[in-house]
Amino acid sequence: MTMATQKPKGAGTANKATLTTPTDRTIHVERMFNASRDRVWKAMTEPELLAQWWGRGNKVVIETLELKRGGHWRFVEHAHGQEHGFEGRYREVTPPERISMTFEWDGMPGHVIVQTIELQEVGKDRTKMIGTSMFFTTEDRDGIMSSGMEGGMNESYAALERVLEAM
Repeated sequence: MTMATQKPKGAGTANKATLTTPTDRTIHVERMFNASRDRVWKAMTEPELLAQWWGRGNKVVIETLELKRGGHWRFVEHAHGQEHGFEGRYREVTPPERISMTFEWDGMPGHVIVQTIELQEVGKDRTKMIGTSMFFTTEDRDGIMSSGMEGGMNESYAALERVLEAM
């Protein structure tokens, strides 16, 4: 069992992500992490740490991670006897504060999302993550919203919190 799948009492539950839909094609997410921006960046960009939290704490294989503008990324989550592949390209990588990338799920090819993640220092050992996902259509955004995305996102961020605690 990895650190991300262990759930110490109370770990990762205090900071739940807030999700809003400011436009008909956008999802905006904010979440606080109890770790420095540098630690959050490291957990979000190093393959061995990413694999511990990215897929809701399920087994994730990082097949490709070229952390640079134009670089390709591909992760495969293994859960409940199924594989779920996700991939895209990095549009911007500005350590340790900003990543922008495309995001596509193998289950819905051609439905590409542009995601931007910003990390802001908020006092000592606290980081605010601000995520924006831009969809091609309102239907794509609404489809993701109705797919259980919010619950899965919060599971992944709780797993990330546990990884950060263990670092």
